[in-house]
Amino acid sequence: MSARRPTLPEPVEIAKFWKNRRRNESVHVSLSEYEGHCLINVRVYCTGTDGIDRPTPKGVAMDVRKVSVLAQALVKAEAKARELGLLDDEAAAADFSDTTLEIGPSEAFNHRSQS
Repeated sequence: MSARRPTLPEPVEIAKFWKNRRRNESVHVSLSEYEGHCLINVRVYCTGTDGIDRPTPKGVAMDVRKVSVLAQALVKAEAKARELGLLDDEAAAADFSDTTLEIGPSEAFNHRSQS
């Protein structure tokens, strides 16, 4: 008999970062559960004029057991982008220094999030 997998009573936010310089869309990475399945969710959220983030249909959710495959694919994509000259170390660092959002234990943005 196999051990029962842990459940997630609520989503666990992993990271958030601005999708564009206008700062009206952000990408949220989270772990969640849906119908008994643990998922990794990478979703675009739109920030309303009221400052509340709302999820859009843009994104992907998959079984959490695929997170290693996803991580490896992103590492390969970054390496290929560098090989093709699409990414410059200094430019990439500068681009993300003002777009990455800090995730704290209970607060992730300077504004509220709503699912």
